[in-house]
Amino acid sequence: MRSMLSFIAVAALGACTVETSGTPASKPVPAPTTAATTGAPPRVSSRTAIANFKAVVRQVEPVAERECRTRSPDLNCDFKIVVDERTNQPPNAFQTLDKSGRPVLGFTIALIADARNRDELAFVMGHEAAHHISKHLAKQQQTATGGAIIGGIIAASVGLDVSAGQQFGGTLGARAYSKSNELDADALGTVIAKRAGYNPVRGAQFFTRIPDPGDRFLGTHPPNARRLETVRKVNSQL
Repeated sequence: MRSMLSFIAVAALGACTVETSGTPASKPVPAPTTAATTGAPPRVSSRTAIANFKAVVRQVEPVAERECRTRSPDLNCDFKIVVDERTNQPPNAFQTLDKSGRPVLGFTIALIADARNRDELAFVMGHEAAHHISKHLAKQQQTATGGAIIGGIIAASVGLDVSAGQQFGGTLGARAYSKSNELDADALGTVIAKRAGYNPVRGAQFFTRIPDPGDRFLGTHPPNARRLETVRKVNSQL
């Protein structure tokens, strides 16, 4: 499929969150720390950042679509890649579906500008494509629904507000599954980036510049160290 790089404004979505199509929730990722405090390579120029992004789209998109058709032939594998042009948005990437069910991979300008090299962009793009290929959106919806049902039943049995129990159960179910989703997407994203000709281990260094979420009970993302370990392990097997 021909690449459709659309420089259009899209709804603000949470990094790596999988939301229902048309009703995404805003949950921006914390801005990365500066190179001065981490020793990371300096940011590239705007011209270089744009050239890097376009090159990565050309190389990663066909690989992601091929992996999608191979692993999930029942899905729409015609990825649409969009850029949120709003300059006030933090570094962020997301995967969702448009109204027709076409998979959308979105990136903010800040994320494109913050990437230190093409490997980082390729890994992030592969990671977001992996969410769609692995059907994480539908699976998380199912988990949230199941959690809401269980939460409502428990609340009713102990005399608490049923709607509050359903809300809590749905949130707990969705967030608990999110950590597993992220690690799965890291693993498949590593495969996609590697097969597109990039170094996923170098690309995953993006994790070293963002705050570590730790292993929080209701956190949506696993610890950065665990994510890096996943990438290195999968890469070593390729």
